[in-house]
Amino acid sequence: MNKKFRSRFDRSRQNYWHCQRGAAAAEFALILVLLAVPILNVVDIGIYVYDRMELDNAGQIAVQTAWAQCAVTGLAPATVNSNCPSLAGALTAAAQTTSLGSDVTVTSTTEDYCCPAAGGLSCSGPGLGPVATTTPSACSSGDPPGDYLFVVVSYTYAPLYSAVSAASYLTTPITRTAWMRLS
Repeated sequence: MNKKFRSRFDRSRQNYWHCQRGAAAAEFALILVLLAVPILNVVDIGIYVYDRMELDNAGQIAVQTAWAQCAVTGLAPATVNSNCPSLAGALTAAAQTTSLGSDVTVTSTTEDYCCPAAGGLSCSGPGLGPVATTTPSACSSGDPPGDYLFVVVSYTYAPLYSAVSAASYLTTPITRTAWMRLS
């Protein structure tokens, strides 16, 4: 009986070693382990970029809310002498309407008179400082300067896979500035 059992065991063992079924699955499992880190990095960096775009949207929503509450009702300049008293709360509430939610913070709100200049703005004051109470002289084009509101929003990004993610080396908190002409 022992000899019979041993010969059956030897045949099973030989069949096992020569069998190719499942070899592709085993090779795929080995390769998948090597590909997991780059795939996780792509996902994490993709989420970082998406959150940065959402933060841009949050800033833009905030300045649009300021325009709707202050400029349309004639309360510009909005940050001078409490012309638009509910501005700070409205900016925060508007910035937090994106998918980032209450993790978005409005870090600063400034206003200045600026003139369009070479694809950007040339501000008359100290640059993102307090706005003057009276409109300064005309721009170099002869047009009057516009009253611009600048809103800086911030969001702290936490990588999903901090141990293996290249996203943990990216700038955080993410800070973006949005601006809009009020008048």
